[in-house]
Amino acid sequence: MNFIWLEDFLALAQTGHFSRAAEDRCSSQPAFSRRIRSLEEWIGTDLVDRSSQPARLTAAGEWFKGVAENLVGQIARLPDEAKQVAETQAVTLRMASTHGLSFVFLPRWLRQIESSFAMERVELLSDVLSRCEILMQQGKVHFVLTHAHPRAPSALDTDNYGTLKIGSDELMAVSRPNDRGQPLHALAADNKSPTSVLGYTDESGLGRIFEAVLGKRLKAVPTQVVFKAHLASVLRTMALDGRGLAWLPKTLVEEDLAAGRLVSACQGEWNVPLDIRLYREKNMTGQAPLALWSAAESKR
Repeated sequence: MNFIWLEDFLALAQTGHFSRAAEDRCSSQPAFSRRIRSLEEWIGTDLVDRSSQPARLTAAGEWFKGVAENLVGQIARLPDEAKQVAETQAVTLRMASTHGLSFVFLPRWLRQIESSFAMERVELLSDVLSRCEILMQQGKVHFVLTHAHPRAPSALDTDNYGTLKIGSDELMAVSRPNDRGQPLHALAADNKSPTSVLGYTDESGLGRIFEAVLGKRLKAVPTQVVFKAHLASVLRTMALDGRGLAWLPKTLVEEDLAAGRLVSACQGEWNVPLDIRLYREKNMTGQAPLALWSAAESKR
C-alpha cells in the first residue's frame, strides 16, 4: 500500500467528488481514480459507491475512513516523536559497571561529578566484566566502569576506545577475625594445613587480575579453594561468615575493616594495586555523555 492512497481517499471522503478531490491533490482525475481503485484492490472491497452523486462511502469505506485518519495522524506525528526519543536518549547516560564498583565507589563518584555536571538520568547496568565489555562493543552503553591492571588487559584496551583513570583501589586478602582479633584464615608459606580460599570464577574481571598477578605465586603456598563466585560481594559475605580468605577490593570492605568485621589475612606484598577506569568509545557523540567525560577528566 502507498501512503499517498490514504491521503487521496481522505480527500475524496471530504469532497465526495473525484474531480474536486483530484484538484485538491494536484493530480489529474484519471490518475487519482486509479489510485483510489488500487487502494480498494489492496483492501479487497469497494470503499466508494460511485453510483451516486456526490460519491458516498460504503460501509467498509466509513470504517476505513477512521482507520486512514488515525494512520495519517500517527505518521504526521512521527518526526516530533522521533525527535523526543532522540533527545531523551541524548540525556540518558547508559553505564555498565562491574558489581564491586557499583555498590560503593560509583555512588560516591557520581556525587563528585554532580558538583560540576548536572545529570538528569543515569541507567546503570551492573554485571561481570565480560558482559560489560560486550555491552560496550555492541554500542548499548556510553561508559564501562571497571577495575584494571596492566597485567590483565581488558577487551576494551584497544584503539577503538578511550580510557580514563578515575580512582585507585587495592585487591587485598581479608578474613574474618578470631576471638583474639587475628585472621581466622591466614596466608603463610609455612602453614601446616591448607588455608581455605574463596576464589573467583573465570568470568570475573577481578578473577582475571588475580590470576594474572598472583596465580603462580599462590601455587607455592598451601591453599585450598573451597568456594568460587564471580561476584566480589558474594565472596565478601562468605568471608564475613568465616568460610575462608578472600581477595576483595578495599573500596568494598573498608567499612568492614574499620569495624573489625574483617582483617588483613597476610602481609602487604600479597595485595594487588588496582586502577579504577572509565571506558568510552573513541567516536562517542551526544552532549550529555561528552559532558560527563569532560567532568570526569576535570575531577581526576
